[in-house]
Amino acid sequence: MTPLVAIVGRPNVGKSTLFNRLVGGRPALVHDTPHLTRDRRYGEADYFGAPLRIVDTGGLDPEALSEVIGAGIHRQAMVAIGEADAIVLVVDGRAGVSAIDKELADKLRVTGKPLFLAINKIDHPTNEHLVHDFHELGLPAIYPVSASHGRGIDALLEAVTQATGSVRPADQDAPGDDDDFDPLFDGPADEEEEPEVDRNAPPERLRVTFVGRPNAGKSSLTNRLLGEERSLVHHEAGTTTDPVDADFSIGDRDYVLVDTAGIRRKARIDADIERIAVSMAIGQIERADVVVLVIDADLGPSEQDARIAGKVEEAGRALVIALNKSDLVTGDEKKAKLRDLSEETFHFLTWAPTTMISAQRGDGVDRLLNLVERAAAEHRKRIPTAQLNRFFAEVIQEMPPPLFRGKAVKVHYITQAASKPPTFVLWASSLDGLSPSYKRFISNRLRETYGFRGTPIRIFVKARKDRHKA
Repeated sequence: MTPLVAIVGRPNVGKSTLFNRLVGGRPALVHDTPHLTRDRRYGEADYFGAPLRIVDTGGLDPEALSEVIGAGIHRQAMVAIGEADAIVLVVDGRAGVSAIDKELADKLRVTGKPLFLAINKIDHPTNEHLVHDFHELGLPAIYPVSASHGRGIDALLEAVTQATGSVRPADQDAPGDDDDFDPLFDGPADEEEEPEVDRNAPPERLRVTFVGRPNAGKSSLTNRLLGEERSLVHHEAGTTTDPVDADFSIGDRDYVLVDTAGIRRKARIDADIERIAVSMAIGQIERADVVVLVIDADLGPSEQDARIAGKVEEAGRALVIALNKSDLVTGDEKKAKLRDLSEETFHFLTWAPTTMISAQRGDGVDRLLNLVERAAAEHRKRIPTAQLNRFFAEVIQEMPPPLFRGKAVKVHYITQAASKPPTFVLWASSLDGLSPSYKRFISNRLRETYGFRGTPIRIFVKARKDRHKA
């Protein structure tokens, strides 16, 4: 099993910056505000073929333990420390040794796990004299680094991989073992023909992203599915900042569940942190296989929920709408009002299934997963061209395309060009001859015949000259 390395430390020492440096890209939100990282965030690193799993944690501050969120951050970090194979304690080299650094060093030392001290913000050799103060922490494995610039990271990773026993695959040489190999010119000796891929086959891990307004219950739903507190839950809006990825398996299916920050209207977002968090949440829609729009059923859907759903449709992602807190919706009148409001708000999303759930009690969560699976299957569905054209011949006979500039538009054939989302191309005699209303008619007939419940459909027109004309 790949070793897990926990990154811990007091607030604002650069833990998330180091996490981003190790796993690549910018998957963790970075800002100079304490307690920004609140949940455990996992990523994967590879040091010349030696794999590591990295978990980023919130800042540990004993003074914040009396607060609900502060206590939650502490619990999350303690879980990460408990499951880790090695620990990297990050300190701020410029700020010097603090009382919290000393307390953390003492607590982490007694775990008996490999412990590394990463003295961050040592951006230049002229700053290395700052390292000496940290010897008083009594930790032998000291590594001056600059997480933002990458300085000293190699030495830290080399030590961590050796201590955790992370090894590169047997058929992969260590760096420098083969100086004659040039990755730009040398390739595999024998190129095998690419195997045929079943495009309708389910992915190895289905990426399911929960989005919605603040306090809709996204984190509660994530925790309910995982059976543990992976996302902090609190009535204060904005408790979740970073998107939180979590592996989840049930039966023979594997998922990656992604909890995101609540998405509010731009006019109500007045802090840098929330703007970045919302931007990252919207970015997660693009990466998802299926998006679950979580709505507080007691409040009912709003224009903002419609905007979020519109972004999902624009991104071409599969969508399931989950009306959470259904246990608060009692009485026939209130249920009828919720149903009517949902139909009115999402009138443009008749293809998206809607279900009632209670993340707190667990009601309807199994049904939600079934809908997610079905939506994912419809999202990747492909229809053979011959079958499509038999279907389309009947559609044309039922309703031929309307005249365009006084002339009949001839549609030669239809084909499915892509899946995820299902994308169809109509080869017609005129590029502009098929109106949006006629394309909607085709889309509706495709749904009636083939389903596609839970996924948007794309229809494009390409011009093709009639070969029988001179």
